[in-house]
Formats: sequence, structure tokens, C-alpha cells
Amino acid sequence: LNMPYVDTYDTQSAIMLLTQMLAYAQVYDRQCLEDKRDLVDILFTACMNPKAGSFMVNPRLQRRFTVITTFTPTASMISGIYSSILEKHLAGFVPPIQKLLDPIVQATIDTLVQGILNTPCFLPSASKFHYQFNLKDVGNIFQGMLNTNPNVFKDGAAKFARVWLHECYRVFSDRLVSAADQGELQGILEKVAGKHFGSIPKEDLFSLPLIMTSFVSQAQGNERFYLPAKDMPTLKKVVDDKLHEYNETFAAMNLVLFDDAIGHVCRICRITDNPCGHALLVGVGGSGKQSLARLATFINSQDLLSILVNQSYGMEALKLDLQEFYKKAVVKPGTPQAFLMTDGQIADERFLVFINDMLSSGVIPDLFTREEYDGLFGSVRNAAKAANYSDDRDGLFAFFIDKFRKNLHYILCHSPVGDDFRIRGRKFPALISCMVVDEFMAWPRDALDGVARRFLVELVNNGNLQDEDILGLVAANMAEVHLSIETANRRYLEVERRHNYCTPKSFLELISFYIKMLSEKQNSVSANCERLERGLAIMEQVQSKVEGLKEDLKITMVQVDEKKAATAVLIEQVTKASAIAAEEKAAADVEAEKTSKLAADAAELQSQADGELSEAMPAMKAAAEAVDCLDKSSIGELKGFGKPPPECIDVCACAGFLL
Repeated sequence: LNMPYVDTYDTQSAIMLLTQMLAYAQVYDRQCLEDKRDLVDILFTACMNPKAGSFMVNPRLQRRFTVITTFTPTASMISGIYSSILEKHLAGFVPPIQKLLDPIVQATIDTLVQGILNTPCFLPSASKFHYQFNLKDVGNIFQGMLNTNPNVFKDGAAKFARVWLHECYRVFSDRLVSAADQGELQGILEKVAGKHFGSIPKEDLFSLPLIMTSFVSQAQGNERFYLPAKDMPTLKKVVDDKLHEYNETFAAMNLVLFDDAIGHVCRICRITDNPCGHALLVGVGGSGKQSLARLATFINSQDLLSILVNQSYGMEALKLDLQEFYKKAVVKPGTPQAFLMTDGQIADERFLVFINDMLSSGVIPDLFTREEYDGLFGSVRNAAKAANYSDDRDGLFAFFIDKFRKNLHYILCHSPVGDDFRIRGRKFPALISCMVVDEFMAWPRDALDGVARRFLVELVNNGNLQDEDILGLVAANMAEVHLSIETANRRYLEVERRHNYCTPKSFLELISFYIKMLSEKQNSVSANCERLERGLAIMEQVQSKVEGLKEDLKITMVQVDEKKAATAVLIEQVTKASAIAAEEKAAADVEAEKTSKLAADAAELQSQADGELSEAMPAMKAAAEAVDCLDKSSIGELKGFGKPPPECIDVCACAGFLL
């Protein structure tokens, strides 16, 4: 009754509709408002959790009910209920274990009533709103103990007492948000164990590891029994083998299974192995919630279901997916299924309305139409008859819902950062009351070191790191840096009143950044070294060439000295020759002077001859002109003279003289 959200005007539409039905016993058809429908012979019974929802009930509605308050059962009532249940289960065990009936029941009561409920640190608060310890937790403890088999518990009382202690850790400790609260619970359990199990040594009862599983015995080739793990190496080997099988079947997950991760896998397997077992994994991003949930689902041989949220994904799409999930869990194949969902996939807060109904009762209103239900009931009718359910509609519906709740396990991965987790837990209490909380704490130092070694080992294989010793030092430094930031975050919160989260995802990013930066820097240094080596090689080549040139220079210098000596001799000879040449030149100058004088005289004679020639030239031209008139007939005429005239004789004589 306190679930509907109160609006701005302090009203609730659903509550007002219910009030109208109680006050007037009538409703109207929304499709045809003229039709009024009277409610006859209907009695209303309601219940509420005063620690969830809006913490109030509308007075106009409350006055229609007779209010009955149910208080927390007393110790004697709890003892009477669970003593009879456990006594019947222990009937097949050996006598030493049967004697643990009363100590186990009383220890459980003391742990809850006198221990947890009376300790201030376990009271609900804003950050611990899910600290709601009640009778359901006692039932979960005994449910785990009922999974034991008398055939494998014949070693005495200590082994069975450790089962009770393990269930207390799983039910109470796994939801605690801090190491201080876990230490407080540890003190309570030690005190209660010392009081009721005094005959069992404390070292035997609280020895580690304290992990109960049912898949280890099956992996070793035996039947599936709920047994404590012998030691961590054996458990780690089984989980590693399962991880190897998963990676061969599905997309590979590069997981580092340190002790805490193995513990979370075992817890998730324990939760989803129980009927109606739903797991709420709470942890910051990168802590491995989804990966470990997938591995645990595979170990329990459950099919993994999920939704694909995009911008167009809404209520109708979720409704269709839920219809398919119901069919897979009940009809075909009708095998165990695990529905994995993250807080990032809650695109609409109304999604949680369906999820809340699915967790609390398994019945989602209007998920299927009447005709669809008829088809589903027809598919399960034979199975319902075999399970002794009645063959009417109510019996088939009960079988359908019971099988669904048995086969479908809801796993929600949620971050505690911000107010969303607290607000959703208050609005939808089934997220807390109907789910088992597994709190993912900060990774311890050994986990950080192991994760760093796992991812950095490739640097050793690739030669980036020299050896395993250097790898160990680098991994230890990374773990120290991450843990020191947590200390700084607490100091920052005290000073600034603001949160700064350093998540495992940040640690993985640190490793990735270191690998990338180291590779880049080493590649850069290698490139520079290669350049330097090439430069040195070139310098060596130049040096060798210079040495060769020096040898050549020495030989050349000897030759030069020889040439210089020869040149000096030649210069001396040239000097002597130059002196002789100078004397000869002086003599030649004298001769040249004489020659020049003779040349001048010859020139003068030539000028005189030229003058005389110029004077004779007219006569010569005239003679040539006179000769031009001579022809063959004239020569013939001359030959014909017996006694030429004297003038002709003179002319012929001159011509003969010239010729």
C-alpha cells in the first residue's frame, strides 16, 4: 500500500482508485464511461512493509481497513519453526551432527536477534539502506543447510558446523559495504560460536578457505553435492577449467581469477542454484560483475538471457522480451535460465515495475492475453498433471508460475555510485527483499598484483621487460599507486565533502596506458639508438676513409717533395736560362734595332719605287691598251713583213724583254 509514488500534490492515482472501489464498490468502464460496474462479494486484504516505499499510507484509504501489526517473531517462535525443519533434515545424519540441532538454531537466533539487530553499525542508513535483517535471512541460512547430504558428512560435527558458519557469512556478510562492518560481524560470529560450539576448536571452525560449492564435486566426476572446498588451489583449478570451457564455447573473457573473484563466482553459483534465487551484484564499474556472472551461469549449466537496449527500446519491447523469457523457462526448452541485466540497461524506471512484480510473485499483470495463456497452459498440461497440480485453469497457472520462478534466475549488476541505487531500492523493495546481495568490495593488494602480472607478462614475452623480477616490481608499484589513491580519496571526502571513485576499471586503464606508453617509448628509444648506430657506422666508415686518405696523402706528400725538388732544379735551370735569354734578348734587341733601321730604309726605297711605279703605270696602261688592239690578224700581218719597220722591231724587242 505504500508503494505508489506520491506526486507533487501528495496524491496517488492508484491509491485513489482503490479508495473509490472500497468506498463506493463500483467502477466505470474507461472505454464506455456510461457503463457502471458494481463490485459484489469482494473482500480486500492488503499488506505493506513500513521500512520501504513512501513510509506512509493515505489516511482516506487506511480508514477502510482494520490495521493489524505483525511484529518480528520472538526467539522462541523462531526456534520452534526451524528446529522442526532442521530436525527432520538431520534425521539421516550421524549422531554427532544430530546433536548440533539446538546449538545451530540457538546460534542463528543469537546472531540475528542479540547480535546484528542490537549493533548500531547494522542499522539502515542512506548508504546502508539494504541493511534489513529479518526472518527471511534466517530462512536463507537454513535453506543452505538443507542442501547438505548425509552421505558426504560423516566426518563429525566440525564439518557440519562450518556449513552453518558459511551460510551466516553468505547471508549476512556478503551484503556489508565496509571492512569495518565485516569485522564487527566476525566478532559476533566468534562470540556466538564460542558459546554454542565450544567443543569445536576455533581454529577448525574458522579455518580458511570457507567456501561451499556444489559444482566442484560434479567437475571431479562425482554427483552434485554441496561440499566445502578442500583448498584454494583445487577450487581455482576447477574454476579455471570452467573458464577455459566457456572461452572455447563463447566469446573469450580474459579474466584473472584471484581469490576474491573465485569467491564471487562461488557465491553467484550458490544463489542461482537455489529455487527462486536472484542475485543483486553491487559494485563500481570494472569490478567484474558481468563477467563473473556469465561464468557462474555457465558453471550452473544455465542459459544466459539478456536484453539489447537502444534508443527505441521501451516498455513494449521489454514486455516482448519477458514473454520470450517466460516461454523459455517454462515451455521450451523449460530449463534453468539466467536473466542478466545491468543498471545501464534500465532506460526507463518503469522497467523495474515489471522486474519488481517478477521477483516478488512471478506474476506480471497483462504480460500475456487470456488466449496466449490458454496456449501456454496447453503446452504444460501434461507436466502439471505429473507434478500433481489440478487440471483447471488455476492449477495450470500455479504450475506455470512455480516452474518459472524455479527456472528463471534474475541477476542485476548495479553500481552503488549516486542515489539511483538507494532510490530504486526504496521504490521497488523486491530488489532488496527478494534478491541476495553480493557486495563487490575494492580489490585487495594481492588481487591488484595478480591482475597487473597477468596483463604485464606479455611485456616480458615481448622483451619490453627484462625478467620476472622487474615484472614483479612494476606490478607491486601499480598496486601501491592504486591503493594510495584510495587513501587520497578518503582524505578528499573529509576535506571537500565530495566523492572521487578510483575503480578497478581505472586500474585496468592504468595497466593498458603503461603498456602502451612503455612500448611507444621503447620503440622511440630503439629508433633513436638505431639512428645513433647508423650515424656511428657512417662515422666509422668516414674515419676509415680518412685514414686511407691520410696514407694517400703521405705518399702524395713524398711525391710532392720530389716534385718540389725537381721543380727547384728546374727553377734554377730556368733562372740560368732566363739570364742567358736576357743576354740573348739584349743582343736580339740590338739586332732588332738594326733590322728596324734596315726595314725603314727598305720602306723608304719601296716608297721611292712606288713613286716611280706610279709614274710608269700610265705608260704601262697605255701600252696594255695598245696591246689590246693587237689580234691574230695583226700578228699575221707582222709575220708577213719581210723587213719590219724599226718601230715594230723596237716594240717586239721590248715585249720580248718583258717576257
